[in-house]
Amino acid sequence: MDETIDRALDAVGPRLKRLRQQRETTLTALAEQTGISASTLSRLEAGLRRPTLEQLLPLARAYGVTLDELVDAPPTGDPRVNLRPIACGDGSTILPLTRRPGGIQAYKFVLPGGAGEPEPRTHEGHDWVYVLNGRLRLILGEHDLVLQPGEAAEFDTRTPHWFGAAGPEPVEFLSLVGRQGERAHVRAAPR
Repeated sequence: MDETIDRALDAVGPRLKRLRQQRETTLTALAEQTGISASTLSRLEAGLRRPTLEQLLPLARAYGVTLDELVDAPPTGDPRVNLRPIACGDGSTILPLTRRPGGIQAYKFVLPGGAGEPEPRTHEGHDWVYVLNGRLRLILGEHDLVLQPGEAAEFDTRTPHWFGAAGPEPVEFLSLVGRQGERAHVRAAPR
């Protein structure tokens, strides 16, 4: 058991560095966000220091991942509940938030900065997106939109569409995707 723990802790450093590089942030910026010194973060990433729980918690929060994901803990329990991120070849990461047959599916996307040439696509369904961090460029038909954190868009996915970061910084957004005709239900609070 101790050997398994040792291997998991030894792998945390490279994972921390990969997460920081994927999000295109500096050690200094991460230090400001987490309260952990840049030199300590550097030693953690290099594997020269083992992380403590007090360090892992703010790092997991800063990266928007669970502690299990940060230390690559083995899956436990129902695999439908333990959803793992999907790393894509273009540097983007997709985190399924739901996994059930039918109905609206929820995803969190993290797209790297400096997106390539837009290649709009179409498919059956309806999409609703909400920007969490960064700026999202959305090509929707003949419209070229830039959404800021807190902004949302809703559209029929039969309209040619494409997502990418609107600059050199990465962008994080939520996406609810439903079959054609199935839409997210939005309720407004009474005045």
